[in-house]
Amino acid sequence: MPDVQSTVLEFVNKLRKRKIEGSQATARCTVELLRSVISHHRVPHHANQASALIDAVKAVGAQLVAANPVELAVGNVVRRVLHIIREEDLSLATAAVAGLDLLDASDDDDEDVNNGKGIGYPAMSAAVVAAAARSTLRPPSLQTLLEGTPESATVPYTSSSGADSESKTADKSSITRKLKHDVIEGVNQLIHEIAGCHEQIAEQAIEHIHQNEVILTLGSSRTVLEFLCAAKEKKRSFRVFVAEGAPRYQGHLLAKELVARGLQTTVITDSAVFAMISRVNMVIIGAHAVMANGGVIGPVGVNMAALAAKKHAVPFVVLAGSHKLCPLYPHNPEVLLNELRSPSELLDFGEFSDCLDFGAGSGSPLLQVVNPTFDYVPPSLGGHNPSYMYRLIADYYSADDLVM
Repeated sequence: MPDVQSTVLEFVNKLRKRKIEGSQATARCTVELLRSVISHHRVPHHANQASALIDAVKAVGAQLVAANPVELAVGNVVRRVLHIIREEDLSLATAAVAGLDLLDASDDDDEDVNNGKGIGYPAMSAAVVAAAARSTLRPPSLQTLLEGTPESATVPYTSSSGADSESKTADKSSITRKLKHDVIEGVNQLIHEIAGCHEQIAEQAIEHIHQNEVILTLGSSRTVLEFLCAAKEKKRSFRVFVAEGAPRYQGHLLAKELVARGLQTTVITDSAVFAMISRVNMVIIGAHAVMANGGVIGPVGVNMAALAAKKHAVPFVVLAGSHKLCPLYPHNPEVLLNELRSPSELLDFGEFSDCLDFGAGSGSPLLQVVNPTFDYVPPSLGGHNPSYMYRLIADYYSADDLVM
């Protein structure tokens, strides 16, 4: 698939050069690329279709993650697509086993009728087969693990003629097409979910924001913007404090958007967050990623806001789409929590040129500049409940795909 390979390389270059801004746009482009990879992938008849698709998606996903390891949404949606492949393959296998059981029951029923026994067998509907497939997808129980019950059943098949072999080949080809069709449908649903995440989150705004409240936010997040505007559209009157988010001053951009949408907005300095928190009813921030332990990666300065909120018992609300849910832990070696931006955002090199000279014999400049992009909020400080995160991760990801 030469065209797909060129598309993959082009997208890798965009990720490496940071030409795609925002986790939502990055996640959506990644899923659309993986859909194209799945659609154009060809598998030999002797190979397992699901395994071949998983290997192809993992190979492309590893390139994308390596191109921009800080953008955790890339790895998240790659793992979501892998989970979709495994889920659809397991559903087809379960339905096929149930179908064979139905055929066996039907054959036995015919024999009993011919023998005059007249014993009937209950027929399984499509809903029952689907329910059996869903139950198979659930994690094994502790009793199952202790008893050593196999997770999946295999159906023995023996061919006694050339006609049987041709029938088997035709059935496998049909199953292959069905699997790819179902996987692409699942990927399309994931794309729709990512595209509409802002609207889905904004629908809950009326339940969190009340009349005459003061909301504090930090950085620039479209999710937060739509959330606040949705509350205003429901005739809620409130004021928003926006920390400016130095040195990039993303808060200024958010403040302009809020004023343009008719919200009462006050811009404050980052250092004034602790001083103003006593007047605030709720802190609402957007997240770059939500980790498996419930910790949150957000814009730089969010840890300070979380500390202030906890000190004054102010609710701390984190808004994030499902594509930002990362199944990895902050201490995992493949997780890059932060990246340093250019010192020029903080200092004018012309004014500080003397300070940047190398010290005598020290081998390093006397003045060093650290300009991190993100901040980390542990679960104890305002993140999510770890037990809730474990349930979500089990629903969205497969344990075999955590390390690509």
